[in-house]
Amino acid sequence: MLKSRIALAASLLFGAAIAVPAQAAVVLLGTGSIPGNATDQSGLTGLLEDGVTPKNQVGGFGSAITYSGKNSRYLATPDRGPADGTTSYIDRLYKIDIKLKSKGPYGPNSYLVTPTLAGTSLLSNKDGEQYTGYNLEFDATGSTSSLRFDPEGIRVDSCGNSVYVSDEYGPYLYRFTLNGQRKGQPIKLPAKLGIDLPSSDPNAELANNAFGRQANRGMEGLAISPDGNKLYGLMQNALIQDGALDASLKRVATNSRLIELNQSSGEIKEYYYPLDNIGYGLNEITAVNDHQFLVIERDGKAGASAAFKKVYLIDIAGATDIRGIKSLPATGVPSGVTPVSKTLFLDLLDPAYGLAGASFPEKIEGLAFGPDLSGGQHTLIVTNDNDFVTANPSNFYVFGIDTADLPGYTPQQISSCE
Repeated sequence: MLKSRIALAASLLFGAAIAVPAQAAVVLLGTGSIPGNATDQSGLTGLLEDGVTPKNQVGGFGSAITYSGKNSRYLATPDRGPADGTTSYIDRLYKIDIKLKSKGPYGPNSYLVTPTLAGTSLLSNKDGEQYTGYNLEFDATGSTSSLRFDPEGIRVDSCGNSVYVSDEYGPYLYRFTLNGQRKGQPIKLPAKLGIDLPSSDPNAELANNAFGRQANRGMEGLAISPDGNKLYGLMQNALIQDGALDASLKRVATNSRLIELNQSSGEIKEYYYPLDNIGYGLNEITAVNDHQFLVIERDGKAGASAAFKKVYLIDIAGATDIRGIKSLPATGVPSGVTPVSKTLFLDLLDPAYGLAGASFPEKIEGLAFGPDLSGGQHTLIVTNDNDFVTANPSNFYVFGIDTADLPGYTPQQISSCE
């Protein structure tokens, strides 16, 4: 009780809308994995330019995962590939089956989790040109004709036959068929998110641009409302014009923007998300209902050094639309602005789960609700990006949530469309 009172007092003192930690009885049902040296069905052969990574190596897909709406099938997009975008890795879409088998009464470690890679589709534009994580594949204007693409968020549409994928390089937001071909035009994003001068050198991008996303800190998370009408793109960190960097290009801001895109009306809104620390970043967002979301906020440390790997329940109800604010302060909430509310929902390093330790991954980046269990409990899948390191598996942490502990949950409405 004393800790809760201290936390509440601190949130009021510093102006961040961080609520008292939730009392949710979230249970780790089980963990499954795909080995870091697994290969996919892409049909690609040979090695990438790093000289060690097979072109068909499975990896990086923990960056973005979504439930397909059918049986045990999930969809995932690996990120830009190994070696930080310096190889011609071809972007792709994975179809993954995650089977849960009960081992006994509902409770901790009561399920056997078996993930299987069921299919692979390479991503291409409408002309059949393949998207790549290679950071040199852009044109001089940084336009959407660029082929460099770093998938970081994925959500299935309300018909279940295509996916929305968000990218860090642009950022861009595209729609793809399940066969990997882009549909239609890119979804329009606020101009303030983009940069004028793209470069293969991240430091040059930071030094030469006065506004837009930071290098490798673009639209890291993507959510879709249960009715499929609204998309929510989450920036990993502050925009350059929002006080993101100091004179030495070091990150100093604790603000981020959550973008709401109304697909039927075209209306765009933005909300203020307060980070807990300048060293943390936002990695994923998934909808709980039409105003609440789960968000991954974490540090950049692995193993025994990992100290902050948390999932927050946030609420945009009552939050201020900050789209008209051209520049945010690096720290602190601007006068007259109400940020999203934050409540601690899941601490992955809580000793109760037994996950913390030398083998715990740095990049916890994927988040998706799966089908409910037979007892009515909700399932939440949490994944890691293994950075294509063969010694590191891609893990699937499956959590169970009692309906009383997430009372507002509304599953996404997915139905076959003509």
